[in-house]
Amino acid sequence: MALQITTLAERPEFGPELWNMDHTWPMFMLQDPIADLFYPFADTIYPEYVLVADDDADPGRLVARACMIPYRADGDELPDDGWDGVIRQGWLARQRGTRPDAVSALEITVRRDLQGKGLSSVMLAAMRDRAARHGFSELVAPVRPNMKHLEPHTPMSEYAYRTRDDGLPYDAWLRVHVRAGGKIVKVAPRSMVVAGTPAEWRTWCDVPFDRTGTVEVPGALNPVHCSMEHDHVVYVEPNVWVSHPLG
Repeated sequence: MALQITTLAERPEFGPELWNMDHTWPMFMLQDPIADLFYPFADTIYPEYVLVADDDADPGRLVARACMIPYRADGDELPDDGWDGVIRQGWLARQRGTRPDAVSALEITVRRDLQGKGLSSVMLAAMRDRAARHGFSELVAPVRPNMKHLEPHTPMSEYAYRTRDDGLPYDAWLRVHVRAGGKIVKVAPRSMVVAGTPAEWRTWCDVPFDRTGTVEVPGALNPVHCSMEHDHVVYVEPNVWVSHPLG
């Protein structure tokens, strides 16, 4: 497959279908309210930081997307609130008129029927290249390990640093990042927070949410906390901070 990878600024025609691409994200993952500080503005404020890919054999049909956000770090340690944190810091920098001094990956999404063909690593390489073109010396990424959901009760602090016999990360997606030149820095223990009522969560996943306690939800990296007495369900997702030096 010969991919053509450009920015959304260069291919604005992809804007209308950008979020309609067939994907495998669990529904509850789309309910983080902090996402509203980036995604509705991707084509107007951040098009230079959104990569889109189509196939030369089927031009005009979206194959994959990759999103980044510039933000203001001021030399601080990578935030414990990971994904939520960089989106919020990026939005605040823009509102305050301060110049971003860092850039973070947000996601790479490959069309469902093309997953497993190595396209994520191609998009990661393109993301690294684009961040370097923007003048950044480092791309950071709050990585969502793609096999952690099989072990929701394993602490991320243990899972993130598990390795194979060859020394590479046990998790396949972390392995892609490390092979690309990334380094695992730390765990972001509250990278995303999704809260709702039991009724709302029942519409987001096929789980009854009819008792108080921790609940295993398909696709979730940690158990989800349900309180029937207080009519709320809260999911706190940990991610893994990876640093990609550029240049």
